[in-house]
Amino acid sequence: MILILESDVDESAGDYAQLLTFLDGMRPDIQHRMHVEQGTEKRLTEVYLIGDTSVLNADSMRTLPCVERVVRVSENYRVLGRHKNDRRPTHFDYQGLRFGQDTLHVFAGLCAVDNRQHVEIMMRALAAAGQPCTRMGAYKPRTNPYSFQGHGKECLPFVFELAGKHGIRVVAMEVTHENHVDEIDEALEASGRPTGVILQIGTRNTQNFELLKRVGHQTRYPVLFKRGFGITLDESLNAAEYLASAGNRHVIFCLRGMKTNLGDPHRNFVDFSHVPAVKALTRMPVCIDPSHSVGSRRVGPDGILDTMHVTAQGIIAGANMVLADFHPAPAKALVDGPQALRLHELEHFLEDIQIAREAFLARQALAKRQSSEA
Repeated sequence: MILILESDVDESAGDYAQLLTFLDGMRPDIQHRMHVEQGTEKRLTEVYLIGDTSVLNADSMRTLPCVERVVRVSENYRVLGRHKNDRRPTHFDYQGLRFGQDTLHVFAGLCAVDNRQHVEIMMRALAAAGQPCTRMGAYKPRTNPYSFQGHGKECLPFVFELAGKHGIRVVAMEVTHENHVDEIDEALEASGRPTGVILQIGTRNTQNFELLKRVGHQTRYPVLFKRGFGITLDESLNAAEYLASAGNRHVIFCLRGMKTNLGDPHRNFVDFSHVPAVKALTRMPVCIDPSHSVGSRRVGPDGILDTMHVTAQGIIAGANMVLADFHPAPAKALVDGPQALRLHELEHFLEDIQIAREAFLARQALAKRQSSEA
């Protein structure tokens, strides 16, 4: 059960003290945990009641001091889940940007950082296109132990420096070990924090529960969580819940294709039809990764890249974020060069996304009209 308190509740007031006294005096098998979410205008406080809450009467709990609403948890995803009769829009703000189920951001960039020159060329192109976000891989888990594993902390100083120089506000960056979180934090601090970072959990670490607990324990950086490539959606959503249960609710769920030969000739079986499913089951913004889903630069008879086709499919289904591989010189890329889009395709890619986004908004408006007329 979740108690949603009145906005900007005064924690020094007597009625708040009465609420705490009541919560502290509940049955010993029911514990409570406070979570405070500070928005740009209001502060939201939620109280999570953990234990056998079926014995609690929702109407009685609603009469408690400071309580505005009572929500019964009806799914396994207790923190991130969209519970019964709970249609609250949620979002989080980071680096001056809003991330929610009603927004759209494009994170185009290098799958793996190779050198300073390519990083700067990429960021300059993004700045010229008015894009405040990018992806830059410093730590790269690879199937083959002899493949390039990323430059790690050695490249962080110039990546952050160049992000600040070109006005890039957020960099999505995968971490594969808890030490990487500290290395990123130290590099950002040493450079004067010219940009921000979204920590990415890759598909190979979806069920690395100790890493999820460590990344979830910190709340300075939001988390982009990729679906596991060989497990069910339910298992992946429960894994994402590890992040939230540890304390970090600023989680974006990423669909990146499923590992199966049924997806041939694509690298993975594209699962972007699950965009609305994840949005219905949870309150997380949903990201799509067309580059790793398709894994090639295949062009259809209509002259459109498969990567752009599946991107449009995800956007028109309501995706809130796109993670896409670009490279100034794909032939020289150290990771996934064959699937990377070229810089001269960036403007086309962004315009194609806008067309799909407008189609989604039109479909959404149509659905609302139909609902109001029913």
